[in-house]
Amino acid sequence: MLAIEGLTAGYDGAPVLRGLDLHVDAGEVVALLGPNGAGKTTTLRAISGIVRPLAGTIRLAGDDLARRSPDARARLGIAHVPEGRGLFFGLTVAEHLRLAALGERLDADAAYRYFPALTNLADRRAGLLSGGEQQMLALGRALARKPRLMLLDEPSLGLAPVIVENLLPIVSSYAKESDCAVLLVEQHIHIALAVADRGYVLSHGELLLHESADVLRADHELILSSYLGEQAQGSATGA
Repeated sequence: MLAIEGLTAGYDGAPVLRGLDLHVDAGEVVALLGPNGAGKTTTLRAISGIVRPLAGTIRLAGDDLARRSPDARARLGIAHVPEGRGLFFGLTVAEHLRLAALGERLDADAAYRYFPALTNLADRRAGLLSGGEQQMLALGRALARKPRLMLLDEPSLGLAPVIVENLLPIVSSYAKESDCAVLLVEQHIHIALAVADRGYVLSHGELLLHESADVLRADHELILSSYLGEQAQGSATGA
């Protein structure tokens, strides 16, 4: 569903991300891991069109996105949940699930089905919700768009880990049931790998490691050495 080849991207002509190769299949959850400043958020912004790549290609189901604007990419089925959740605090939950682009109709029933706690909050303004409720709304709004690709940037930001541990399995279930591809950026490694099928580790804008989630969960030293920017001795990588 998503194929990235040789992606270099940054700001004001200065690369933050260098030569990234990455793919996410339909129905798959892929974790993008790494320390602060590694280029994870820049990767998501390049995919959704907020950041213009300096080099490389990004394809959605084989369609080259180079000439596609951010709103055109959204219409193609890319749903991006940014850091901070991207909500309108003056609008209610129900209004968020009706607010759509011209010609688009959100599936509010799907949001309520996957996140039933939103049902009793339908008339409450987003600014009055707890952090966990706001994240439920952000995720519910994303999947209500029936995305082909969902980009999640730090869903645990500002939340207790236990809250995110309850939310992300729902995203994983949605991905499997709808064939939606999910690319997840998350600082809490154990939370990300609990729901992911595979993981990529970035450091200083470069890909250091690509393995199955099972391998990464089982080998903490492999993750640690990657976060320190060193190659793990005696451990194979799929990068």
